[in-house]
Amino acid sequence: MRVAIVGCGYVGLELGRQLTARGHEVWGVRRSDEGITAIEEAGFRSVRADLTDLEALSRVPDADALVFAASSGGRGATAAREVYVEGLRTTIEHFAERADPPDRLVYTSSTGVYGDHGGDWVDERTEIDPTTEKTRVLREAEEIALDSLITGTVVRFAGLYGPDRYRLERYLEGPVTEGYLNMLHRDDAAGVVRYLLEEDLVRGETVLAVDDEPVGKWGFADWLADQCDLPEPPKETKEERLADAELSEPARRRILTSKRCSNETLRELGYEFSYPTFREGYREAVKAYPSR
Repeated sequence: MRVAIVGCGYVGLELGRQLTARGHEVWGVRRSDEGITAIEEAGFRSVRADLTDLEALSRVPDADALVFAASSGGRGATAAREVYVEGLRTTIEHFAERADPPDRLVYTSSTGVYGDHGGDWVDERTEIDPTTEKTRVLREAEEIALDSLITGTVVRFAGLYGPDRYRLERYLEGPVTEGYLNMLHRDDAAGVVRYLLEEDLVRGETVLAVDDEPVGKWGFADWLADQCDLPEPPKETKEERLADAELSEPARRRILTSKRCSNETLRELGYEFSYPTFREGYREAVKAYPSR
């Protein structure tokens, strides 16, 4: 396949590495010098382009598959709309009008669109209820992808972790607020997209990408402390955390949002995880921890 990865960041770089290793032609699209260097160091071809600029996107070669994996960089809803809605719409418009348009589009979304389900299980059939402006933007982008002139697939990632994103100190030092963690290692996030492309699966549909075991934050923090030979970190209830007068409204909504994400559909599709749970996924991080 010829694959263009637009917004080739944390997951996109690993996806490019996996696809290249399996003989596919890959182009990573970024707009910054740092981004272009990262793509080249990952071992595949780079194209400098702003995804909101039609003229710049013309520099991207024709592709069989288009992966939109851009990030708004943790900024607010306005930046998210510029990237996920306007950027996605511009990208689709440009590639769909080519003489040789892509056969399919994969848009990487987030399980944040589910909103709060009181700790219950959610899957692809669960009604979504985004509770923040940013997650509402993500839902709007999903609709654009699925209603696209290019056959779209939406992959909803759970919380991503992996190299450079283990954030051990957050859980080892605490205080840790109660709630569930739904996680996915970076290599599996990329692996899921690669698998769906290679096996030609989930066209015109949505799939939830999460590992086998949602875990309580307190339990995860205690496990991590034990693995690192440290005392269990301090903990706080949701009520205690919410009592903080300086807590931002988006943070308050995140604390009140609780769910457990199921990967039953992904398993039924035949995907095999490299890191089926956090235990395998954090092994290298634990080995490298300073106390070791």
